[in-house]
Amino acid sequence: MTTARVHSFESFGSVDGPGIRFVVFLQGCKMRCLYCHNPDTWKIDAGQEKTVEQIIKQALRYRPYWGKDGGVTCSGGEPLLQMEFMIEFFKALKQEGVHTTIDTGGAPFTREEPFISQFNELMKYTDLVMLDLKHIDNEKHKELTHFENTNILDCARYLSETGKDMWVRHVLVPEYTDNDQWLHQLHDFIATLSNVKRIEVLPYHAFGAFKWDEMGIPYKLKDTQTPSEEREENAKKILGVQSFLEYEKSMAAARS
Repeated sequence: MTTARVHSFESFGSVDGPGIRFVVFLQGCKMRCLYCHNPDTWKIDAGQEKTVEQIIKQALRYRPYWGKDGGVTCSGGEPLLQMEFMIEFFKALKQEGVHTTIDTGGAPFTREEPFISQFNELMKYTDLVMLDLKHIDNEKHKELTHFENTNILDCARYLSETGKDMWVRHVLVPEYTDNDQWLHQLHDFIATLSNVKRIEVLPYHAFGAFKWDEMGIPYKLKDTQTPSEEREENAKKILGVQSFLEYEKSMAAARS
């Protein structure tokens, strides 16, 4: 019986994909993002052990609240570290007619075996991938996350090649990602992709800093401020967020 290591659940997620969603936060992540608000998800072998059947049963209790756009999102931690569970879980959800979303940093991605075959199988049952592009510059990405971004950008390209719907998320961090040159470079990269349905700019906040203190981990961004509304709007303008929002509005009007 396939099980997962689960950090926590959210019954009425409103920022984790389309509509209202049941969110499964899976345990385990190898990246060490300086602004991570859930460092307690890093440890691979921690969390609650849950079966696919248990989580399906729990999720479907909230189905009446999802409406036509909602569904289930797997976030983390990093859900792509638990591929066997993800495949079985999403396959079961699709048999129930549930919309499925993965919220991922993309770090485990590779075109090599055995990962790529598992990834392709998972994509059969995945409606949407929300990919967090943390930094377009490889060296700055390593400074911010302790990982390179080459395979993450390749994940975005692969999803584009295969036509999988994708939302791009980007956390705006003063002195790290809030730089017009890098934002323009990120825009130019996104412009090469054919599958991006939405771009989200997420302003940095330090809401999770207390967890670092509790775990005895130095929080390097303790003096970093949330970006101003002006800088947030600047990033949205450069990345073309407004054009995507206008497109979404026109599509919604066409459906109504």
